Amino acid sequence: MALRWYFDFVSPYAYLHWQKLKALPQFARIQPVPIALGAVLHHLGNLGPAEIPAKRCFIYRQLAWTAAQEGVGLRFPPAHPFNPLPALRLCIAAGSGAVAVDAIFDWIWLQGRAADDVGTLEALAAQLGVDDPATAVSALDVKEALRRNTEAAIAAGVFGVPTLSIDGELFWGNDAHPLMAAVLDDPLLLEQPAWQALLTLPVAVNRSR
Repeated sequence: MALRWYFDFVSPYAYLHWQKLKALPQFARIQPVPIALGAVLHHLGNLGPAEIPAKRCFIYRQLAWTAAQEGVGLRFPPAHPFNPLPALRLCIAAGSGAVAVDAIFDWIWLQGRAADDVGTLEALAAQLGVDDPATAVSALDVKEALRRNTEAAIAAGVFGVPTLSIDGELFWGNDAHPLMAAVLDDPLLLEQPAWQALLTLPVAVNRSR
């Protein structure tokens, strides 16, 4: 079973979902894949949730409530949305493993620190063994790796983060975790005739004006 978890550090929902992933028995087999959510949204012609004023108000309250319900510490960084590219590239420079993902998520969403400039990440970079973060995050191979990750996510049909790909089947969102866990335990759930029928449901186009 190929397991790929697409995420961006700009997403607090990805931070919350990461805590759940770590408790899964399949966690060691999940490959974290840092992507640029902004590029995905641009490709689809969508706005980010925090770019819609009424939605921004709702999701911030809902995030605070969800974190409290789940017993997860949550402290927003100084500004949001922020430019996540330095953090994403630092993650790749550090190997994109669970240790790096965990440390960067905690830096931003547990400690509430800025991550939109390489200068704000120097202490974290040193913790991750990246001695020259300015050079590391600007390296062509690191930038290219993030671009490839993002393009692969778009090609796979990813439309938001967090998304867990289970053998190519996409499961999106922190709130979808129980379904993800159920399918990880029993992939045959996806083969149910009733579920398969949903995939061929026709689209009714409303042409009224």
